Amino acid sequence: MNKQSDRVLVVTSRLKEILGDRLQTSRSVREHHSHTTTLLPSQLPDMVAFPQSTQEISQIVKVCDDNSVPVIPFGAGSSLEGHVNAPQGGVSIDMTNMSAVLEVAPEDLLAVVQPGITRKRLNEELRATGLQFPIDPGADASVGGMVSTRASGTNAVRYGTMADNILELECVLADGQIIRTGSRAKKSAAGYDLTKLIAGSEGTLCVITEVTLKLRGIPEHVVAGYAQFATLDQACTTVIEAIQCGIDVGRIELLDPAQIKASNAYSKLDLAVVPTLFYEFSGGEAKTNEEYELFAAIAEGNGVSALTSAKDAEDRAKLWAARHDAYWAALAQHPGQKGIVSDACVPISKLASCIEQTQEDLSELGLDGYVLGHVGDGNFHVVLCVDPDNQAQCEAAEDLLKRISKRAVEMGGTCTGEHGIGQGKQGSLENEAGPALAVMQTIKKALDPKGIMNPGKIFA
Repeated sequence: MNKQSDRVLVVTSRLKEILGDRLQTSRSVREHHSHTTTLLPSQLPDMVAFPQSTQEISQIVKVCDDNSVPVIPFGAGSSLEGHVNAPQGGVSIDMTNMSAVLEVAPEDLLAVVQPGITRKRLNEELRATGLQFPIDPGADASVGGMVSTRASGTNAVRYGTMADNILELECVLADGQIIRTGSRAKKSAAGYDLTKLIAGSEGTLCVITEVTLKLRGIPEHVVAGYAQFATLDQACTTVIEAIQCGIDVGRIELLDPAQIKASNAYSKLDLAVVPTLFYEFSGGEAKTNEEYELFAAIAEGNGVSALTSAKDAEDRAKLWAARHDAYWAALAQHPGQKGIVSDACVPISKLASCIEQTQEDLSELGLDGYVLGHVGDGNFHVVLCVDPDNQAQCEAAEDLLKRISKRAVEMGGTCTGEHGIGQGKQGSLENEAGPALAVMQTIKKALDPKGIMNPGKIFA
């Protein structure tokens, strides 16, 4: 038995004393806490802890720190870059039992929640207040996970990312110390902005145990629909001109022809198989209708071939359900294959060119890929369907992912707009960050000197 195994046995024994049956070591539970949508293999933790309080998390982390055993925070498990894998084993901390809304303060437009609550359940609990938490990454992700990856999604063009919608955090550091960052004030100039540092740190600096979120009013009037064009350039130009005109776009999504074909089959749509925008405007009725009319005029000027608007909630829900199910629609076209999802973000003036070059790469490499994205902020995704047992195909997929990241950086963008680095994009981060990567590593070492916090993520 080696020293690592000895340490794991000590941690298992001590955590059993703290958690009892809420510490699980069965293989099935460990496998559930290690899945990944990358081409990397799943890497299991040694055990899974289900704490019920910040104090218990502090105890867990302190035991792990004393024995140099890794800690991997786990929310809903919807990560896309291997964030929840455990390459060195350790303790996966599952936040399922910490999913409460602790406080809603409508007068301050904020809510205090535990990290395990998912965005859909949070909005269900807020419904009666007339308020909402608007960040929508598509998956029903946990709030803690959304903070950790600095998630955004379809509403980011209007409301920003998670980093823009957090006021205050409670966290457990690598030595078990509990700290709070930020405040309920709408702004602060008090020292370093630790809240934004932790947002996007992917569990490598601390375990998030409480989040104070900004809330927004539920719009009184919504208009949504789709606009179809002959070319990607026409669609992207429409979005650029709409934003330049000051239209307060709520959501605007681009789906390429391949994705439209897949979504037609999966979501029972009947759209022409051409570049398509799904859009939404919301707010006061007069203002929303005025913005839609201006958008329609811009689309007409760019050669729109079909333009619809839906004010009925059921029709809108069907449209956005199709957008959120795009991954499953693509995968349904290739039974038995694995879906690999990448993202990049570029200035919107470069988006059409970036996507067109990506489509050329797909053709050159012989890959089946589907392109869609949050066109309003230049963020796009590619869903690849590959046979994990086909080595040549997997190598081609890896080549494509590297090309996408490199091209985005060369265009003045970033290798990831919202998925994070995890295990999958470490080389791309090094290319993008340059000497700043060493600064990030210095921060990591200062806050986590033993390297126990989600090791193997962001940095090799």
